[in-house]
Amino acid sequence: MSEELLALAAELQRRGEAFALATVVRCEAPTSAKPGAKVLIREDGSVQGWVGGACAEPVVVREALSALRDGRPRLLGLYGEGGRALGRTEGLLEYGMTCHSGGTLEIYVEPYLPKPQLVLVGRGPVIESLAALGSAAGFAVSTLSEDAQTAELAQLRLDRRASIVVAGHADTDEDALARVLETDAGYVSLVASRRRAAVIFERVKQRGAPPDRLGRLKAPAGLDIGAVTPEEIAVSILAEIIQHRRTEKAVGVEAEPTPAVAVRIESKDPICGMIVDGATAKFRSEFSGRTVYFCCRHCKEMFEEDPERYRAAL
Repeated sequence: MSEELLALAAELQRRGEAFALATVVRCEAPTSAKPGAKVLIREDGSVQGWVGGACAEPVVVREALSALRDGRPRLLGLYGEGGRALGRTEGLLEYGMTCHSGGTLEIYVEPYLPKPQLVLVGRGPVIESLAALGSAAGFAVSTLSEDAQTAELAQLRLDRRASIVVAGHADTDEDALARVLETDAGYVSLVASRRRAAVIFERVKQRGAPPDRLGRLKAPAGLDIGAVTPEEIAVSILAEIIQHRRTEKAVGVEAEPTPAVAVRIESKDPICGMIVDGATAKFRSEFSGRTVYFCCRHCKEMFEEDPERYRAAL
């Protein structure tokens, strides 16, 4: 199983798809998973592999998806009754688990994200400096020629992690911006003076660019650090891109509206305390006019034996 998962992980990396790998690093009986057991979680929440049953898997998936959002690995401790490891809590995200019979699982969750894309449209010393700095900073850099932008853009898989900088310094910048704003890139900027940037911004707006797309445009590009030389301008632009990525906050001419997200009904399992997504929970019960959600059948059965006992936990 591990070989198959690692082969899948290698294939996903080759295709530039994000995923997280969770590995059991320590356990205490009784547990169904053993050290070295692995599970691969993709961005859509799908799971391949095994690190535990009904209590372990939802926690691992939830933390893996969080890791894919913030890019940080985490160490999880899933402890049954009396299983907490005193003095070993620093850096550990602890979950109390009554669903398994007193065992312990410690699981390391590591996100694997493709290199963020930096697409440079145009030419000149600023573009050349950005290409060198971007590569050094870990970006996957693509420089598009002005005469083949449309075809080259269509070949790139641009998502919200992508950044695009337009620096043609010509009338073609307007056309280039209109095209790149049709992509899903989270950051789009124009290298120009404030006066020229304002004129091009208005022209693109008049061409009917949707407000939500136009809100991603930063014109002129770069943080205001008093940059003068092409190298300094490139540094200011890359710093702005990094700021955008790290804060996940648009720094455009207009504020970008919050994208719609899938509806989640988060509820705490009154037995084990796990946070359960009620929209997908398989186990639930009705009590005092409300729906109670559970992570597994065992918790549901414990609750239904004596619901009043757990009223305070609801």
